[in-house]
Amino acid sequence: MKTALDLPEIELDAADRDFLAQIREHGWFGTRVFDPEKQEPDFTYSTGFFHGLGHPEIIVFSLPKQVSHDILWDIYSDIREGKFPKPETRLSGIFGNHQAVLLPVSRDFYAEHLGWSRWFYRGDDFPCLQLVWPDRVGLFPWEPNFDPEFANDQPYLATGNWTSVTI
Repeated sequence: MKTALDLPEIELDAADRDFLAQIREHGWFGTRVFDPEKQEPDFTYSTGFFHGLGHPEIIVFSLPKQVSHDILWDIYSDIREGKFPKPETRLSGIFGNHQAVLLPVSRDFYAEHLGWSRWFYRGDDFPCLQLVWPDRVGLFPWEPNFDPEFANDQPYLATGNWTSVTI
């Protein structure tokens, strides 16, 4: 698969070169998206997991910048060591005492959320998973009694809606 790493240097601007340098040095790059003008939650996503490790990219919403970066870095390190987190199952060890779930992201959401990854992979031919976190008592958005305070913090990026999840 061709990536932006194969582009001639003359086609790259300074931001492109910086982005690719991070992937070359660290194996991946985390992009933080925050727009105070929009009513949507902020998010962070990886680029490079699929290229370097054969694992889907990961996107996570509404966590502080450093927390989301550290979580992605920990997941990247685990995958590099052969510990592949299984999608659509409850995972321990990502959020301390709480579980997490990785759900497949529909390509319908790539253009809106995964700009740098789309540029890097030269299109949408790469997988991505949404890292979903629970509320304070460990309930996920699809479970009864999920804390409504967090209802708008994680948009559902798979096909369907939260009520279609059966994990």
